[in-house]
Amino acid sequence: MRERTAQRVAELLDVFDAIVASSDTANLDDEHDPEGATVGFERAQLSSMVERARTQLTEINEALERLRRGSYGVCERCGYQIPGERLGAQPAARTCVECAVLDRRN
Repeated sequence: MRERTAQRVAELLDVFDAIVASSDTANLDDEHDPEGATVGFERAQLSSMVERARTQLTEINEALERLRRGSYGVCERCGYQIPGERLGAQPAARTCVECAVLDRRN
């Protein structure tokens, strides 16, 4: 999962760099040119995707660190074991379902 996510970050950054490079050589005026608005939207959307992928990579790295320390699978809020079903669905989960629900309410 970590390798796939790191690869995704790299691929998204390559696409982002290509969009930036192509818009640098084009004469796009975001305000007046309909194509400029599209390029601006694509850059914003891709930037958001890169940020989400980077966040996911950070969460995976932190889960691997918890695994190394021996605290993986222990809820950081209540201290109980996180059920295997939750870890199967969300391997980087820091809290059990009950604590995650409580955190969302607060």
